[in-house]
Amino acid sequence: MLLTVERLNVHYGDVQVLFDVSFEVAEGELVSMVGANSAGKSTLLRCLSGLLKKATGSIKFDGQELIGTPAYDIVKHGIIHIPEGRRVFPLMSVEENLQIGGYSKRKDGEMADLVVRAYDMFPRLKGCRHQMAGSLSGGEQQMLAIARGLMGKPRLLTVDEPSLGLSPILVDDTFKILERIKSTGVTILLVEQNVVRALKMSDRAYVIENGRIVMQGQGAELLQDDHLRKAYIGM
Repeated sequence: MLLTVERLNVHYGDVQVLFDVSFEVAEGELVSMVGANSAGKSTLLRCLSGLLKKATGSIKFDGQELIGTPAYDIVKHGIIHIPEGRRVFPLMSVEENLQIGGYSKRKDGEMADLVVRAYDMFPRLKGCRHQMAGSLSGGEQQMLAIARGLMGKPRLLTVDEPSLGLSPILVDDTFKILERIKSTGVTILLVEQNVVRALKMSDRAYVIENGRIVMQGQGAELLQDDHLRKAYIGM
């Protein structure tokens, strides 16, 4: 397995948010983590990225333990986090945002090639490369956030709520982009509020409730589960 998480417990201050969370992601898979708001999904991604320190248990990436590893070193391992809300740098240009995403590759002379690849995958961004990121539409900012993540040449891309706040057409575009990224061999761990779309495109998925994994299986199989359909799809 590329990523193996075992008995992960995470606290915010004195409040425990994740309880003995265990799951796996194989190389090349697209795995979704679905659940209600405040279930702990975003906390899980933040922990994987090294942004939360009060964590116990085990996070092994390609066999190497990451608990306690600083966020900047986790990026060097190839785990890239695309946060909820896009979080672009609004007063910097599109291209400057991309260059920040490729900062760890600057010494390898790869920056220019990575920028070209980003524009090839997101041609709309090329037309506004000198525009301030804060002036982009919501959909364009989401494209930029994903493109910036790809600048780090991820082995594992963790994506938090990419469809949040987007129109239905842009949601379709976003999911197509994720499918295209997966086709290039990048492993994806997806947190997504659109349960149906997430499960349809997933190789496997986990359901998290109140900080605990309560269900797992293939995406298509989980879509047929009565409890999940009633709780998260309204059927």
